[in-house]
Amino acid sequence: MNRSYRWATEQSGGLEHVELDIGDAGATAEGVLIGPAGGRLFACSYALCCDEHWRVRSLDVHVAGKGRVCLRADGAGNWTQADGTPLPALQGCTDVDLSGSPFTNTLPIRRLGEQLQQRQEIRVAYVDLPKLDVQPVAQAYTRLAQDRVRFESLSRPFTAELEIDGDGLVLHYPGLFTRVAG
Repeated sequence: MNRSYRWATEQSGGLEHVELDIGDAGATAEGVLIGPAGGRLFACSYALCCDEHWRVRSLDVHVAGKGRVCLRADGAGNWTQADGTPLPALQGCTDVDLSGSPFTNTLPIRRLGEQLQQRQEIRVAYVDLPKLDVQPVAQAYTRLAQDRVRFESLSRPFTAELEIDGDGLVLHYPGLFTRVAG
């Protein structure tokens, strides 16, 4: 499956565009994010690879004029930089979350699948854009209906009811993002 997806922010003119390729060996996503963050404009590109169980194996993010972050994971919660340097602060993180990206909500939704019938608490490697600051954060996901998932940030008080499609991709993230038809 090769598909293109695009989301627009509900305020401030931001966009995310993703080219998603899902095959027997896993999923790869190449994306571009543009928008304001903290009152400043930014643009970034990223490449994300997951194995066949939707476990993140690599993430490369480049923010124009700021630099890049390259993360590698073994699918069991162990992370390194691209050169193999361990990142013990990310130990136990199972997914990545790019600030400003509705696409990265797909990762735990797809990986957890039927487990979402019950609330699932996870740790993710959160990449704060455009700063490229990477921190572990706690989140939770719960399936409310076939097309609805509750997202909770456990690191700061925030909850959203995400409308998703049959492939686990966000259609509407209230107050933040809406998927653009195309």
